[in-house]
Amino acid sequence: MARIIDLSHHLVPGKQRFRLEVRPRSVEEYLPEYPVAPGEWYVMSDVEICTHVGTHVEAPYHAFRDGAAVADLDPRSLIGPAALVDFTDKGPEEPMRRQEMVQRGGHIQRDDILLIRTGLSRHYLSPRYRRPYLEIDAVAWLVDQGIKALGIDCSGFEDRSRENHEEDHRRLLGNGILVIEDLNNLDRIEGSRVFFLALPLRIEGLDACWIRPLAVEPESAGARLAEVLLGADTQWVR
Repeated sequence: MARIIDLSHHLVPGKQRFRLEVRPRSVEEYLPEYPVAPGEWYVMSDVEICTHVGTHVEAPYHAFRDGAAVADLDPRSLIGPAALVDFTDKGPEEPMRRQEMVQRGGHIQRDDILLIRTGLSRHYLSPRYRRPYLEIDAVAWLVDQGIKALGIDCSGFEDRSRENHEEDHRRLLGNGILVIEDLNNLDRIEGSRVFFLALPLRIEGLDACWIRPLAVEPESAGARLAEVLLGADTQWVR
């Protein structure tokens, strides 16, 4: 039996780390030619939101002025086989080292989407949502493995004690490897490999964008999706 796991967080306006506000307005405020009868509910909503609210993907433009923005991304960049690597034994500000990544990530394949499980998603938005970090040598090893995206179930993976707080991001994004932060439910994945798919909104000028990623397991169930979405005979029309 196939399982599909929602890897996104439920977002509540006004309670996120960054701005998220939703204001419903009567349709006739935008379309006066469509008056709403007294007492009826017929609305359109204004939304004010930071690009890094909740589960989101970061494009090269996040760290490079001339980098590709979200609307420039190939939609297939967040679709494909994914490898899950467990680091739930790490505490706040503890390093995830290269040798540990090599030992635990032997199942990582070229063009994989890498999912790092810290177990911290259960503490989302609480004071306990304090992350470990990736050593730069571990990032370099992942770049050498040819992954196409790196996701983690916490707020990031940078070493905040470094003078350059963006070093890992620049290494990944500079090599065309997208970054996914604030994933959820990685603890609900039973195996070490799944099929992953997510799509950002096509809004020009965004450095990052909210996504609703899904994990399909077993990976063999996702193979049917891969054949359609990533097959050589599939034509993507944009």
